[in-house]
Amino acid sequence: MTTPPLILGDFQIYWLNGGDFRLDGGTMFGAVPKVLWQKKCEADAANSILLVNDVLLVRTPEHNIIIDTGLGNRLTEKELSIFRVTSPWAVPADLADLGLARDDIDLVLLTHCDFDHAGGIVMENDDGKDALTFPQALHYVQKTEWADVEHPCRRAQSTYWPANFDLLKKEGQLKIIDGDLEVYPGVKLRHTGGHTRGHQLVELFSQGETAVHLGDLFPTHAHTNPLWIMSYDNFPLEVIDRKEEYFSHYRNLDSWFTFYHDPLIKACKLGGQGDISRTWPPSQHR
Repeated sequence: MTTPPLILGDFQIYWLNGGDFRLDGGTMFGAVPKVLWQKKCEADAANSILLVNDVLLVRTPEHNIIIDTGLGNRLTEKELSIFRVTSPWAVPADLADLGLARDDIDLVLLTHCDFDHAGGIVMENDDGKDALTFPQALHYVQKTEWADVEHPCRRAQSTYWPANFDLLKKEGQLKIIDGDLEVYPGVKLRHTGGHTRGHQLVELFSQGETAVHLGDLFPTHAHTNPLWIMSYDNFPLEVIDRKEEYFSHYRNLDSWFTFYHDPLIKACKLGGQGDISRTWPPSQHR
């Protein structure tokens, strides 16, 4: 963990190492031709691009909040190879560097339940046994998202892995919500749909400053054009509509947009033409 925290009023936003991997560049940009997207993302000979899975830690005056959980430490050797994992999940170690333990996390906000966002719900301890990574935390999921976890369609079966959720249900640390909810003063969940049926965003507001985490609706800074969407999106036209709506709304609030998958920058602000006007950290955008 090397990125300095983004200060948002009384809140501090950190990015923890949730594991890096490589995915097919074409899939990450859908119908956008490679001649266009490769100007923003470098691809290797196999057409793959580097992506991170940066778990967000939001420290408020009263609570420690996690947004999404990274790849976790239970991938098999085959899965590590398939997804070309280049950096291991290190969330507990990053928390320790900040003087925090796993028990210090109060809330876990899941934008959705794909394995790269939910893989760190459960971890393998030093004794080889599985345990909740954040045993004291309530885990917030949209009702429609949880319905798809329990009864996944054929497409979702490959990314909603029961091993990531069975212990969560058993331990009673699951909080299912239906629609928008303010989970803590200044921390609001809003149902978005689009990427998955139950995808949700996280809005942060403190001392007149705003940040929004759009999850996989806005995976990297290269996706500022609302029409640049992923082949992974289950409802692509919804994604376009939501991006246009949220970009306009949060840009008018001078909001920070935080990222989970971007290897170059951790957050940005958007200008009037949809361009990037500021980045965090300031020196890492190119």
